[in-house]
Amino acid sequence: MKLRITPLNFATAFFILAAAYIWIYGAHIAGRPLESWKGTIGWIFVLFAVVVFFLDLIFRNFFAQLKKLWIVELCFIALVVIIFLLVK
Repeated sequence: MKLRITPLNFATAFFILAAAYIWIYGAHIAGRPLESWKGTIGWIFVLFAVVVFFLDLIFRNFFAQLKKLWIVELCFIALVVIIFLLVK
């Protein structure tokens, strides 16, 4: 099996690191520590990482060429960011 690095791999790594950081240091929103919520927020980031990992596997099955895979995954990330900003 050939190792292929994709944008969703970076997103998965980011979510796992964010979850670990929150479990270690806690969550701070607007300068107020949320110590009692650090476990819940950490698990939410782990859930995001699992979902992004499975999306990466799905995209890898549909797009065999690495260049097309990168384009599709970057477009997906851009779409998610745009939707997030519109909802926010």
